[in-house]
Amino acid sequence: MNRFTSVEARIDAAAHRVLDRLPAHGPFGALVEFAVFGLKQAWACLFGGVLLFLIIATKVLWPEGAALARYDLLFLAALALQLCLLAGRLETPDEAKVILIFHVVGTAMEIFKTDVGSWVYPEENFFRVGGVPLFSGFMYAAVGSYIARITRIFDMRYSDYPPLWATTLLAVAIYVNFFSHHFVADLRIALFAATALLFLRTQVHFRVFRFRHRMPLLLGFLLVALFIWFAENIGTWSRAWIYPGQANGWTPVSIGKLGAWYLLMIISFVLVTFVHRPRPLGDRPTDGPTDGPTDHRGNRGACDDQ
Repeated sequence: MNRFTSVEARIDAAAHRVLDRLPAHGPFGALVEFAVFGLKQAWACLFGGVLLFLIIATKVLWPEGAALARYDLLFLAALALQLCLLAGRLETPDEAKVILIFHVVGTAMEIFKTDVGSWVYPEENFFRVGGVPLFSGFMYAAVGSYIARITRIFDMRYSDYPPLWATTLLAVAIYVNFFSHHFVADLRIALFAATALLFLRTQVHFRVFRFRHRMPLLLGFLLVALFIWFAENIGTWSRAWIYPGQANGWTPVSIGKLGAWYLLMIISFVLVTFVHRPRPLGDRPTDGPTDGPTDHRGNRGACDDQ
């Protein structure tokens, strides 16, 4: 797996010509590492960030009664963005596959959830299936795109990662529960417990600039789910979709929804592992540019505990 696309490799080389001159240690070195972390996170969020910007912009600027419905504009814009990212070599074909898979999986769940009244899309449009505008699938795809991109941009490796068959069964069970809990008992608590048992010892090791860092994978899932919950509040504020309690005016999305996003993160992550298989910490270095001093395993950035 190449760590960067050709365009990203040129950006990385240009950044190194500046960053390599800066201090590696002390408060300023830590600030450099933190700044690079933020920039890489923003780059990984490229697809989702642009989509969220369009959702906000169309809420404020798109006129009511326009010939092209707002939802259709969002769908066509997301499609055009996807094509531009591929044509500009800012995204890999594998990441495009992830986006397609997420679009299908997400749209299927959207059709069911809107049918049972979990949420609604209040505006009319042309490109839709039942009560679901097709742009909605891209919101799920944005999560998959982010996970796929950070996997390679941060050169993620894992220790104590559970077997792929076990994570696949967990993801399937979570997805089924999103549907079945409307008719039978909600197994959410059992799924949280199963997630904890599978991933309790799993650490994700990621390279920022000069050093490798690590954190519990379960904590990583929670942090990403939290940011998705913030984005969901923006989405419902813009009335891209609304929950039943928001029909007469916007109110913040219940923090209880964080649990649903946490479980969705598991599905998202497992789907990405079919494209970018989890790599152990001692695996050989990835192709492409490297970032720092090499440790005894051949990994760049020996300070793994920082």
